[in-house]
Amino acid sequence: LTGQVQKEIDVVIGPNKMPTLEEKCKMPYTEAVLHEVLRFCNIVPLGIFHATSKDTVVRGYSIPEGTTVITNLYSVHFDEKYWSNPEVFSPERFLDSSGQFVKKDAFIPFSLGRRHCLGEQLARMEMFLFFTSLLQQFHLCFPHGVIPDLKPRLGMTLQPQPYLICAKRR
Repeated sequence: LTGQVQKEIDVVIGPNKMPTLEEKCKMPYTEAVLHEVLRFCNIVPLGIFHATSKDTVVRGYSIPEGTTVITNLYSVHFDEKYWSNPEVFSPERFLDSSGQFVKKDAFIPFSLGRRHCLGEQLARMEMFLFFTSLLQQFHLCFPHGVIPDLKPRLGMTLQPQPYLICAKRR
């Protein structure tokens, strides 16, 4: 996985130039990996709390005015209706048959609508720049024989289990 990203970094950016956002559109596999990271381990499993402004009915359920409504982003990202094998980390789900990046409607790590996360664009830019800079300079792997536990620690935010990682300069 990191080898494919590093190959794309080497071809598009090179080993010595600092990554910039101009390269992002030329790096579909890297973009797919970052999207799969956000789908698979989204930090915020629940959307912003909302309240109904009037009595309403949704799919036969009566929801009174003032009811708190919370979007479960985690459940959407692991729903088999939208994702084949959702428990498997697979960046290829964001690529078409020619290897180009494809957006998915069910991908909502920053929520959606008028009240989606205001920091979304900044977060996406920072993720791309940090990730490409890191993999441009280092090979990353888990210690020999270590299999990481990918199940998140649940709470108001999702956190990774404690882990070890090896970084070797490229």
